[in-house]
Amino acid sequence: MVRLAYLGPPGTFSEQAALLYASDARGLPFPSISAVAAAVVSGGADEGVLPIENSLEGAVTETLDILIEEPDLAIRYEVILPVDHCLLVRPNTEASQVTVIHSHPQALAQCRKYIDRSFPQVPVAAALSTAAAVKEAMNQDGAAAIGNRRAAELFGAEVLAKDLAMQRDNVTRFVVVSGRDHEPTGRDKTSLAFTFAMEDRPGQLVGTLQEFAVRGINLSKVESRPSKERLGTYIFLVDVDGHRHDTLVGAALEEIKGMCSSIRIFGSYPRYRQDG
Repeated sequence: MVRLAYLGPPGTFSEQAALLYASDARGLPFPSISAVAAAVVSGGADEGVLPIENSLEGAVTETLDILIEEPDLAIRYEVILPVDHCLLVRPNTEASQVTVIHSHPQALAQCRKYIDRSFPQVPVAAALSTAAAVKEAMNQDGAAAIGNRRAAELFGAEVLAKDLAMQRDNVTRFVVVSGRDHEPTGRDKTSLAFTFAMEDRPGQLVGTLQEFAVRGINLSKVESRPSKERLGTYIFLVDVDGHRHDTLVGAALEEIKGMCSSIRIFGSYPRYRQDG
């Protein structure tokens, strides 16, 4: 049985993504994203589920930094999870009684318009996960939490409001990491990161991306992260359609190796299909 690590405790959106990916796996909850990654690297888990991108708030920077810094992790799969944020309270608690709202920072950010409109004077409190927030709120008078319906069932909470993000297409993309990526399937995606030398020259980024364009390779995402070496230097992160072993993708990767000071391929993996 596959040992599958995820951001716990049970009742998080990460657990939902883990169940969607492999419902028959042995789920292993960990208290942080970095702990999930460490479990995979150390062999304490076979695979791990990490949130990487939300349609409203963008990249999950902690996951990106882990992928950049940890060479023993590879993306093996991706999962797209629709997110329905609910306001959860102790049974029989009314909105007027709420004095604090707990949740994970990503969930609080996704629901900030709802909070500002419905609870403008109520402070928010960050938690390690949405499920941990619900658990904490159930032990505190006047507390509410933003979480999902499974967390409500697990911790005996009542749903006071739903669809808090006020966006129908609120989805989070998760990646499944392992010690190796996926073999080609014919419908794949490759994620990578690269940097340039300290000397900044016009056209460096364009020239690199052009190697994909001239081969007809679609780029589904381009973003950057600070290199943490000095102000104004960046790591560029790109998702391209195709597998790194595909002829055209492989040729483009070989070309850009000579144009960049460093390049790291996070992995090639099947593009997620919501219809199965």
